[in-house]
Amino acid sequence: MIEYNPKDWFSLIFKFHQSDTFRKLIGIMISLGIYTAIIVYIESSHYNMKSTTAIHSLLGFVISLLLVFRTNTAYDRWWEGRRLLGSLVNNSRNLAIKLAVILKDKTELKEQARILIGNYALCLVEHLSERSNYNVIEDNDEYTKDFVKKSNHKPNAIAYQLVHYVKNLYDKKIITGEELLIINNEVSGYTDIIGACERIKKSPIPYSYSLFIKKFIFVYIMTIPIFFSHDFGYAIVPLTIFIFYVLVSIEMIAEEIENPFNFDSNDLPLDEIADTICRNIKESLHINLETKQTNI
Repeated sequence: MIEYNPKDWFSLIFKFHQSDTFRKLIGIMISLGIYTAIIVYIESSHYNMKSTTAIHSLLGFVISLLLVFRTNTAYDRWWEGRRLLGSLVNNSRNLAIKLAVILKDKTELKEQARILIGNYALCLVEHLSERSNYNVIEDNDEYTKDFVKKSNHKPNAIAYQLVHYVKNLYDKKIITGEELLIINNEVSGYTDIIGACERIKKSPIPYSYSLFIKKFIFVYIMTIPIFFSHDFGYAIVPLTIFIFYVLVSIEMIAEEIENPFNFDSNDLPLDEIADTICRNIKESLHINLETKQTNI
């Protein structure tokens, strides 16, 4: 994810980055310019036909509505993904803080909790981004990474280990039933978060809708020089290229952000979020709290 200053808008106009649509479309824009110039030459030299622009004006309004809906839908998916990752951060912090208070000076048990919570965050990132680099998972004496690697669904395997860890605390009477209920919401919340993230990742925009938008844009752009060359002459060449650039760029940006769990420039900072979780829980689980009573 690219960090930038949104208020410095003037300098952003002249910046290009790896995912900038201009770089990707430059070849097609040149071809479109040649095509438009040929159409203008044929019409001005041989046919000199007059045409109405009312149809394109109406279609332009329709295509703008489609693209607005397309962009809003894609951004909603991006924002929901960010909200879910924020819930993952808060869930991990809450669980770590509660365990730090409940376990008090039981350093070994707190270290196991640190490893399991951190492993879940790291594993979820690998699972969503499909990188499958599970060597980032830490080992300990009881909960090994081999168990996770053999599982088809890696985050679920770590969630199982986390539930098993909590149950052991209860069975050994290290925590009470009330304390078990206190931390149960955070433990079960991990499965809810991964399920919602998978719903975003595995449910893209319907194929027919995406195909229709692309065909609509293509027909709209390719017919612009036919209907407008009589009024604009060769000036329609840069106008057609610019309209093509705007419409196709909006569609390409929507395609990129509708799956926010990759590593494109506009996707969510998965590694940074996982590192934040690991750093926060390590700090939380090693805080020594001292309670003092004062008589008033």
